[in-house]
Amino acid sequence: MNVMSYNKEEVKLMQSSFITKVYAWMCMALMITALTAVYVASSPALTQLILGNRIVFYIALFGELGLVFFLVGALGRISAMTATLLFIVYSIVNGLTLSVIFFRFTGSSIGTTFLVTAGTFGAMSLYGYTTKRDLTSIGNLLIMALFGFIIASVVNMFLHSPVFHYIITYLGILIFIGLTAYDTQKLKAMAAEGFETSEGMRKGAIMGALSLYLDFINLFLLLLNLFGDRRN
Repeated sequence: MNVMSYNKEEVKLMQSSFITKVYAWMCMALMITALTAVYVASSPALTQLILGNRIVFYIALFGELGLVFFLVGALGRISAMTATLLFIVYSIVNGLTLSVIFFRFTGSSIGTTFLVTAGTFGAMSLYGYTTKRDLTSIGNLLIMALFGFIIASVVNMFLHSPVFHYIITYLGILIFIGLTAYDTQKLKAMAAEGFETSEGMRKGAIMGALSLYLDFINLFLLLLNLFGDRRN
């Protein structure tokens, strides 16, 4: 598909169609994750199996990380259907591990934080889609900052410093707010370049949904960790 053969209006329609697909997959994944987390939290047997057994919990935790790395690394070799199934499986496994938040935070604060996250995410995604400013340089800095954030988080697992914890949390919130705008603009540019096949577009939509899904989930968890009401 050669984008040079399309006029500006057609390119805009392609971008709109692609972004709509991306958001549809992202919202579906979020719904699957939420339903899975609620189901696990409401089932004493599953709660005991997953959250009461540290080995099972860490298998699920590292399993979802492995799925992300595999999906990103193998995208060119797998079919769109396989990529879709892996994305759905990842959403379910992530729901298993995220069910723990229902035992740490009150339901009302989880709901409120979700709405705040949705509003913030939506505003920044809209900015990334509509702005004329090139966010590439900012995005590159945010990606480097993300690696620093991950390293700092691991270090603080051993330091247990409350001050360092809050600094890292605020930094993470800023990073994922910025990445939401950057990733949206990157997806818009991807759509403008066009896709060779419908299969390529489908895989592009899945990967775009995954990147925005990760931005949303991480922003939600950081905001919840900072402002959520903990259970006694």
